[in-house]
Order: sequence, then structure tokens, then C-alpha cells
Amino acid sequence: MRRLNNFTHLNDLMKLLFSAAVLLLTFTCLSHGAQALERGKLAGMLQAACRSPEAPTRELTKLIGQTVTVVEPGSGAGLAQRQISFSVEEGGEVSILLSVSNGQLRRASLSYAQRHGGRPHPVLSIRTDPSCDIASGRLIEFDAAGRAQWLVHLDETLAPTDRREPLNPAVPNGADPGGVTVAQIDSGVNYTLPAITARLARSREGKLVGYDFWDMDERPFDVDAARSPFFPLHHGTLVASVLVREAPELRLIPYRYPRPDMSRMPQVLEHAAANGAKIVAMPLGSNAESQWTAFKQAAAKHADILFVVSAGNNGRNIDEQPVYPASFGLENVLVVTSSTISGRLAPGSNWGANSVDLMVPAERVEVTDHRGARGHASGSSYAVPRVAALAARLLAQNPKWSAPELKAAIQKLTGPSFERSGPKVRWGWIPNPADDG
Repeated sequence: MRRLNNFTHLNDLMKLLFSAAVLLLTFTCLSHGAQALERGKLAGMLQAACRSPEAPTRELTKLIGQTVTVVEPGSGAGLAQRQISFSVEEGGEVSILLSVSNGQLRRASLSYAQRHGGRPHPVLSIRTDPSCDIASGRLIEFDAAGRAQWLVHLDETLAPTDRREPLNPAVPNGADPGGVTVAQIDSGVNYTLPAITARLARSREGKLVGYDFWDMDERPFDVDAARSPFFPLHHGTLVASVLVREAPELRLIPYRYPRPDMSRMPQVLEHAAANGAKIVAMPLGSNAESQWTAFKQAAAKHADILFVVSAGNNGRNIDEQPVYPASFGLENVLVVTSSTISGRLAPGSNWGANSVDLMVPAERVEVTDHRGARGHASGSSYAVPRVAALAARLLAQNPKWSAPELKAAIQKLTGPSFERSGPKVRWGWIPNPADDG
């Protein structure tokens, strides 16, 4: 037993040394030989600001030997935020955010980025608890080409834990499954999950047909880093899990939408059309019409494709307060929203007697998340895959149907909703979109 314990400790030590070596290699690869800041020094900066939130610049100026300034990014309802940003040696950039509520510090966080190729690459995030003790951290590991590969969770000592999230894994091998081709434009999908892998559209050589128009590479993995690269969102896999379950014979082309440059949307649609997509699921939208002008022009040119688009989840009438692309009124766009199982508009879902075509039950829909865990999700985003799956099944039965014929067939399946205050959508609702009979 003693030998077993010693052997276990030795293994733990080897794992720790290996993790440290990986961390050192990560910083070295990212900075291309430059000396990166030590994590301990960054933690010291964060704690110095945390312990004097009313006057963080004084303590930071003492610590780093240079003047820093504070930006007040927002306040209200007793909550104030102070953001301190400054550059450090070897091209590094530090941003510290202090959240103060009613005079009490609630949280302090630090993000560290290094410049590579003319732009900053996020490397490290650290958070404290209200007592200014380091609570946790997250580290992004890059490959030699500067592409983010792993999100590593750090403990309170900022040492790596066993938790590692892939950010850009290789696509598993596979063959084309055949079936009706449906494209999904979202934050990507986790194409390593077996249920999704099995339905991926492939070339004759077995290569994934989908594309990442965010990073402009061939791995449309489900990561939305718009809010934070250290706390990314994962939306596309949830949506795709509903799509492949309710249309089990579809051929899925996943796309990661081009958030950095929405003028690329015509490229996305050209790619989808060239690869046989007749249905495009788009659980996307925003208030900014200018972001979607390129999509509007491109979608109008692809009259043979039916786009299933989310109405949004702002709890508002989009006839009066538009959401795009739902409010464009394109003939080959089907705008959908979420209802309760009793045929009324779901709380928080958008509506519009002119702008929204139909609603389907999309509250507490069973989903699989990017980790492969089962759960439930709600909202008009999940009405999209339910209706897109219905369209795919109808098209499988009627492969010569045009987009207008497919849209008309779906309209015929709708019935009156049960709203007390009058119609919320153009056509009504479909009680069970999984039943196309």
C-alpha cells in the first residue's frame, strides 16, 4: 500500500510538472520568445486594485511604476463599474474591472492579452472573491500558429486544473449521411458529439462541408466569444440537437456566423446554395438593421432557399420595434416564435401580427449542450429548429417542392392560436411541429 501511495504522489507530481511545462510553452508560443508576465504579478495587480476600489489608480501606480487611468463604463441602480486599462512590458495589455454595489465591492476581475500579428490575443483571466482573495482563473492555450485551442480552468493558486474545454478541435472522420440538406447559421456546433457527427454533410473525400465564417477556417466549432473569450457562449449545439432529433434523416451543414464582419453573409449563403441547402435555420437577430443589409440582399437572390428565422426574445411587438432579419418581410423567410403548449405566446418571446408568421411550442425543449449533457431550453431560438425540421421532413416527402410551395405547406398546418387579446402572429400556431401529418 505504501508503494501504491508513493506511486500515486509521483504521478500527481509528474502531472503538475507537465501542466507547468504546457503553461510555459503556451506563453512562449504566444509571445514568440518574448518574456510574458508572471501570473503572480498579474494577480498582485488585481489585488492592489481590489483592495482600494475607490482609488485603484494610486495603488496600481505604485505597483507598476506608471500612471493608469480609470474609465467608468456604466452605473445605475446602486451598481458602479470601474475599468482600468493599461499596457505593460512586451506588448501586453491589462484590463481590470471592479464591480461595486451600494458601496460594497462585489467582484474584481483582470484580463491579460498579448499583442501578436498586430492585435491583442486574450491569454489569461483572473477573478477575486469579495475579500480580494484570488478565486479562480482561466487560461487560453494557443497552437504555434496563434490559434486558440484550449480553455484551461485554473484554481485559486492559478495552477491548471483538470478542466479543459476545446476551442477548435479537429473534425472527426465520417461519411456523408445523405438526406435533405439543411444549413444552420449560428455560433457553430460541437461536431465531435456522435449525434451531430453522424448527420454532418461531407464531400466525396469525407471532408466537412460546413465553414467557420467568424475565424475563416474549416472548423465551425461552437464558440461565441463576443461577450468574453474566457466565458464563451455555446448556442449552436443546443439548436442543432433539436434539429437532428426531429429530422433524423437530414444532412446538416453547420456555419459559424461572421460576427466580426457581417458583410460576409452573402458568402455564407453562396456556400450553402452551392452545397445543396434548400432550408437554412437561422436562430439569429439583432436590433441593428445595418448588420443585416448584406444578408437581405443575398437572401432575396436565393429565392429557392427557405430561411427559418427567429423572431427574438425581447418580449416586444416587432411590427413596432423591428428585429432583423425577421422584420425585413422577405418572401422566402419564415419568421417563427415560441408558444406555450396551450397555444399562447410564451413569456418573453417576440410577436408581430405582420412580421411573425407562426408560433410553435418551444418552452423547455429537450436539448443537448456543447458538453453532451442533456437539459432544457426555451425561446424563439428553439422554435427555429422545430420548424426547420418540419420543413426538412416535408421536403423529403416532396423533393420537387420550391421554397414557396414548402412555405405554403407549412402554413396549411397552422391553426388559430388561443390569445385573449387577438392574434399575435400572421397564421397561428402548430401544436406539434414534430407531426407533419
